[in-house]
Amino acid sequence: MADLKSLKARKFFPMLSDRNKRFEAAEAKFPTFSDNATVLAKALHPKRQYLKVADVKVRAKDCKSYTLVPDEERGTTQLAYFGAGKYLTVFETIEGMPVTRAYSISSSPKDSLEGKYVLTIKLVGGGLMSKYIFDNWKVGTEVEVSAPSGNFEYQPIRDAKKVICIAGGSGITPFISMANAIADGDEDFEMTLLYGSRNIDNILFKDELKELEEKCDKIKVVHFLSDKYAKIPRGCRKGFIDAKRIKELAPKDEPYSIFICGPQQMYEFVDKEIEKLKLERKYIRHEMFGEFHNPGTQEDYPAGIPEEVTIKVTIQDKEWTVKANTADSVMQTLEKNGISVPSRCRSGECGFCHSHLLSGKVYVPKHLEYRRLADYKFGCIHPCCSFPLTDLVIDVPVAK
Repeated sequence: MADLKSLKARKFFPMLSDRNKRFEAAEAKFPTFSDNATVLAKALHPKRQYLKVADVKVRAKDCKSYTLVPDEERGTTQLAYFGAGKYLTVFETIEGMPVTRAYSISSSPKDSLEGKYVLTIKLVGGGLMSKYIFDNWKVGTEVEVSAPSGNFEYQPIRDAKKVICIAGGSGITPFISMANAIADGDEDFEMTLLYGSRNIDNILFKDELKELEEKCDKIKVVHFLSDKYAKIPRGCRKGFIDAKRIKELAPKDEPYSIFICGPQQMYEFVDKEIEKLKLERKYIRHEMFGEFHNPGTQEDYPAGIPEEVTIKVTIQDKEWTVKANTADSVMQTLEKNGISVPSRCRSGECGFCHSHLLSGKVYVPKHLEYRRLADYKFGCIHPCCSFPLTDLVIDVPVAK
């Protein structure tokens, strides 16, 4: 039997391409019996959903909610259902460059059955996609997204019945979806939401959270305001969400899970605080909230790395050689050079961009290391969270 390392993945690409064409050409007929798996799979996991913007709501000067509905003229007649906490990957082409970003769905799962998703997007300083969306998405704008994806959802077999949810800034979006699902009876757990904002004016969904708390006794919301000059209204607390405050609000004599979603700086602080609580690892859940930047700030980042390296990339029978800044992920570099890369979460978790590293070395931040043991053995990486340390040669799958 041939050594697996001796097999070249690119030799199989023509076979894969032909197979995919035949799959796409096959007609998905409605079933004559109720358990047709193919039709159900296409309804729940479409490769693309073609939508249009039906409404835009300004939540803050740097945050908007976009209501998306099916665009029947382009072939989408109904939306894929989802579990609260999942995200959509948005596909755009900006100045000729293919770009993807994942955004948590902030609407209730029930809303998808009524034909709408809501994405709540915060304008990021220097952010490419968020600025594009703010400047271009208006009522009637055509939008292309993935099926709902992600693992940041309540799982009764794994998670405790009581959950401490910790949100920072626009990290509130998956929790709004979860809270609505609890109120609608689609999820069955008790949520205590600790929501960190700079000041009272920066709290997103403030009125909605209050209504949900009043509507459902399984939901409790505690606001934390970090601005030392901020006025602290009744019911809010000043400062950061630390171990002492989590313990104070958590159940005393029964297990509880912790779900966290927020900016990179919040994770760095809160993760250290949670270590003090000595919880079982299964009870700590993270949402991978966006791309990682500035790898040189990490304690384990190696010294003496050049500022620029070369990446040689092969996708099926095409090859490119591009210059790369070592502060950019492999995926960012390829996209900046107009090379389309398969992606969904952009945080190392989903494995959609799984690629073969033929030569060279990369750095992967510890908290984004989701590769399997087989990936290490056979030299595979996730370009979205891999930062080049040397010149690289990689094989990348075709973007779909």
